[in-house]
Amino acid sequence: MGLIPVPDDQVATIVTTLEMGRRPPLRPTPSSPLRLVRWERPAPAHYRTLFRRVGAPWLWFSRLVMDDATLIAIVQDPAVQIFAVVDPAGIEVGMLELDFRTSGTCELSYVGLVPELAGKGHGGWLMAEALARAWTKGIVRVWVHTCTLDHPAALSFYRRHGFVAVGRTVETFADPRVTGILPPDAAPQIPLLAAVPTRPAGDQATSSSATAAT
Repeated sequence: MGLIPVPDDQVATIVTTLEMGRRPPLRPTPSSPLRLVRWERPAPAHYRTLFRRVGAPWLWFSRLVMDDATLIAIVQDPAVQIFAVVDPAGIEVGMLELDFRTSGTCELSYVGLVPELAGKGHGGWLMAEALARAWTKGIVRVWVHTCTLDHPAALSFYRRHGFVAVGRTVETFADPRVTGILPPDAAPQIPLLAAVPTRPAGDQATSSSATAAT
């Protein structure tokens, strides 16, 4: 058994794939003041803004580095359903993305709330809403993946809601804080080992990720 070095400008994570092969028993949906609002054809800038708010604390970045055409091909595909989670004031505080592009399958591509809502019981409500929408006619498999960069309770959360772990991989990628995709102070719980290049005054990280961190 050995340790594999990871370059200072890279991040390594263990990705776990989980799935369920049958619809779970119906349970009362937990109450929440939050609600889901369907985005039929989200604009790239609007989508990235919410994606960043929800995912930056966990180094989600993949959707931030896609060009507009690539992103639009995903988020405006009729087989992809995207919802914003909004609070009673109408503020967007989370997101849900369901991918039905593979026949008979639904991937929970992104499920998350802003960190300020963690530990307040809203996650159970969001998962209940996600599964109710995922298990539509003809679906025989719902799956998701998470990683060790996500919230520490993410894996147990999915298992508690009926998902079973079926695979595990190791992923490495360039640290998005070093490449400038996310600011240096994102995800402070994950050590930033490499020096961050100095940007000219007024220049900011791109605003233009699961699941696993990517």
